[in-house]
Amino acid sequence: MNLEQIDHIALRCASPEATKEWYISTLGFEHVYPGLWSGSPIVLRLGSTLITLFPEKENAPPSASGRAWHLALRAATYADFQEAQTELRGKDISFQFQDHQISHSIYFIDPNGFLLEITTYDLPGRDKSA
Repeated sequence: MNLEQIDHIALRCASPEATKEWYISTLGFEHVYPGLWSGSPIVLRLGSTLITLFPEKENAPPSASGRAWHLALRAATYADFQEAQTELRGKDISFQFQDHQISHSIYFIDPNGFLLEITTYDLPGRDKSA
């Protein structure tokens, strides 16, 4: 088996349209394939990462969604990581910082209660060859 990367993550949302707007305005995702599939799912893209947004269904059987912990997005540089924090503060989105020794991360919640992470491995003073 020769796999390349994660293609997408699918989220069930109380309001896919509101969630779409939040991901676009807050994190800079782009709405791709608008108008296809009668509007569902909504597909968002950031670089090569895709998120598909589906409406919650009444009386739907339990899914594995309870097993997904969070979605992590990478900031290429520490400056980008700091800028992400500034932008989230400007939008009154609270987050928690964690130092993982090899990376720094911030964690926050999307409108559906899903945990998001922004992480960087570009740490100040860290030898890039390590």
